[in-house]
Amino acid sequence: MAKENQDEEKKLNEPEAGQPEEKAGSEQAAEPSEADADQAQADGADAEPAEAEPDKSETAGKSDKKKKKGDRKAEALQTRIEELEDRVKRQMAEFDNFRKRTDKEKNAMFETGARSVIEKILPVVDNFERGLASVPEDEGAKAFVDGMNMIYKQLIDELDKMEVKPIEAVGCEFDPELHNAVMQVESDEYESGIVAQELQKGYTYRGTVVRHSMVAVVQ
Repeated sequence: MAKENQDEEKKLNEPEAGQPEEKAGSEQAAEPSEADADQAQADGADAEPAEAEPDKSETAGKSDKKKKKGDRKAEALQTRIEELEDRVKRQMAEFDNFRKRTDKEKNAMFETGARSVIEKILPVVDNFERGLASVPEDEGAKAFVDGMNMIYKQLIDELDKMEVKPIEAVGCEFDPELHNAVMQVESDEYESGIVAQELQKGYTYRGTVVRHSMVAVVQ
């Protein structure tokens, strides 16, 4: 009996097995020591942050933006090139028109100057012809007449080289564009409206009339 009481008393005084150790272990797991906290902080500072993987959708969007920007720049450059080409073509056309207009004006000035000179020379030709027609036919004047004929012929040749041509009159139908009728005559040789006599020779210069022929027309 005394032995049983002692065993019961011993059981009451002794703590249950495993309780103190589990409590201490749980407290250690729940509350880390200050040394462990410092070590964890140091390890966290030394550890390199993990690189974030690039977002594929974001990369594709940036690529599309760059491509669109490049396309817009290429279109702008192409538009600028076309504008410059059009401007160059316009300037070339304007220069070509200017050159043609200048050549035309220069030719017109030359034609005007040439006509003016020819108009002044023609009376000299007329006087040559009148003088040669009035020379008497004798042996003494033959040398003089030959010299005058040579000068006259040279003058006519130079006018011909300048495309100065005499207008045909006698025997031709009256043409108001070429002839200036100053009188009417009767004629058994020519029909009505035909030039029967040339009073003053007319000339053309490169197809245009410099001086009309003064003629008498059959009535």
